[in-house]
Amino acid sequence: MSDAARVRPEKIRCDACPVLCFIAEGKSGACDRYANHSGELVRLDPLTVIESGAPAVAFLDQGENVQNWDGDIVQGKRTFVTAVGAGTTYPDYKPAPFIVSQEVDGADMVTVVTEGIYSYCGVKVKIDTDRFIGHECAVVRVKGEAIGHVMTSEYGSKMLSLGGVEHLTGGSKAEGRVTCDALMNLCNREAVTMQIDEGAEIVVQAGQAPIINDVREKLMRVGCGSAAIGMFAKQWEPHVDEVIVVDDHITGVLTEHEAGKQLDMRPSGIKIQGRRSTPGRYFQVAEPGTGWGGTDVEDPLTILKPADAKKAWAGLRLLMVSTTGEQWAYYELDENLIPQPAEISEELRVSADRIAENCEPSLCTVLFMGGAGGSLRAGVTENPVRLTRSVKDALTYVSCGGAEAYVWPGGGITVMVDVMEMPTNSFGYVPTPALVAPIEFTLRREDYAALGGHIEHIQDVASVLTPEVRKVSRLATQPDPHKAQRRNREGRG
Repeated sequence: MSDAARVRPEKIRCDACPVLCFIAEGKSGACDRYANHSGELVRLDPLTVIESGAPAVAFLDQGENVQNWDGDIVQGKRTFVTAVGAGTTYPDYKPAPFIVSQEVDGADMVTVVTEGIYSYCGVKVKIDTDRFIGHECAVVRVKGEAIGHVMTSEYGSKMLSLGGVEHLTGGSKAEGRVTCDALMNLCNREAVTMQIDEGAEIVVQAGQAPIINDVREKLMRVGCGSAAIGMFAKQWEPHVDEVIVVDDHITGVLTEHEAGKQLDMRPSGIKIQGRRSTPGRYFQVAEPGTGWGGTDVEDPLTILKPADAKKAWAGLRLLMVSTTGEQWAYYELDENLIPQPAEISEELRVSADRIAENCEPSLCTVLFMGGAGGSLRAGVTENPVRLTRSVKDALTYVSCGGAEAYVWPGGGITVMVDVMEMPTNSFGYVPTPALVAPIEFTLRREDYAALGGHIEHIQDVASVLTPEVRKVSRLATQPDPHKAQRRNREGRG
């Protein structure tokens, strides 16, 4: 073999994150985001811009999309440069990858964009279901590794808190790696299978129905058992003598409930298990589970006690139904006051269907949450605390991939954003491990100068809009970041 053949391709060092990979020619780094192209470090994913009113298109350098592209970058629309595909800054003193200016309604606006490296980050997951998935504080696992825990339930939904610095860096290497991978997949709207200790196996995917123990959920509850009684009592009253709405939290009994009393319904004498709260409302009628109304009930008659012979009567019509209307059963009491299955009337069947009709589709919602410190703030200004103050004073508008971010009160810049409002594949990772997510700061040029911004690195938006950029349309649900900044500024002023 000749000496020339033995020469190995020269490697270059990537300084986009603390891992500092040495990358050979034609190869990418550990994060698959940066590569060595002819000795130059290049970002593999294209910079993403949002155009107001423009149709969404895929990457312009792929397949048939090139043929459909008319060559007009901005198409006469205002463009917002997101941090998706912008790259990161490391070490912290470097200015953000893109500091872009453009005139908006007579104001010179500046948008500072960077893909932040978040060790302090996680997701909050809202799962619309009545089914029992696990007790509060139960550990959530992926591939056997702990990645988070079950939070306090909300109305009709279970909540998970996943990720965070303790799981990313505070445990074993495997825990950190699995946590980072799960977070990135969730934020990029991919399905992740989780196992909850002493609970269910659940598949979570943003914008999709949860799959609990291999069963895809369909409906979110219309309300608790008591609320359902209040909503439908008047529709039930002419056609039935008693209704029990089975619910893991608050089971409702129509004739005991204030709604039944105000309709002058005769007390039925039907008694149920559980702890009585206020009239017609019962707690703990059964154990939590994946059956009726989030209980372990498969046969609703198991929650009944013997009927009160002084009040109940033969022929009494009894409807039992779940909080989603997906399970229902109709009975009539025999001469021994024992419920017997009977044929339901059309009117009652319609009422059960109406409960389901009033239920919203069951979905998984994934909110990314992270703390903007270090390189994020230093990339905007030499005096990072001024950026924090500018955000709190509503002079600076914060977005993530162009989507409006909720900034938590208190110290620092802690943001939360719905991943469904962001462009697809907005998230990446570095193997420290940490998540990489886009963040943008938008403000007036004079305000940017006042907070000590990197004025000398400002470039006009036109210089950024190369043929390689990825263009997506602004969602109707999202405000124009430029105008939102002005709205917030004027509102605070």
